Amino acid sequence: MAKMKAVLVAVDGSAYSDLATEHALELVASGFAAELHLLNVQPNLGGAVAAFVSRDQIDAHHREEGQKALASAVEIARKASVPAKVHIGVGRQGEIVADFVKKVGAGLVVLGTRGHTGLAGVLLGSVAQDVIAHSKVPVTLVKKYP
Repeated sequence: MAKMKAVLVAVDGSAYSDLATEHALELVASGFAAELHLLNVQPNLGGAVAAFVSRDQIDAHHREEGQKALASAVEIARKASVPAKVHIGVGRQGEIVADFVKKVGAGLVVLGTRGHTGLAGVLLGSVAQDVIAHSKVPVTLVKKYP
């Protein structure tokens, strides 16, 4: 299989995204991808919030929360001695991930999933489904098994 430029890991600070980061690190270590990119997507706080809080404060909040969510994945990459490029996006997860795939030239998206199916998955909404719907590259879902 040909080496791709980059793999993009969508992280949210959970144990599931840590597993996705570990999987992506294995891909980089095996020579499957040259670069590791970690992306956290923050929800847009526009609308009513923007009427009471300055744009600078909203941007600072997004940066702070994004850095918190990325911290574990960054530490995992650091311990593996793999340089990771870190990104924070704001908006709908699937759309932002698709935008970053283009920006960084990723050939694969990796994300962790709790694996909800059926009615639970529909009621809870699914970031994985949103990412898959918007992605123009393959998406690997990493799920922890008992």
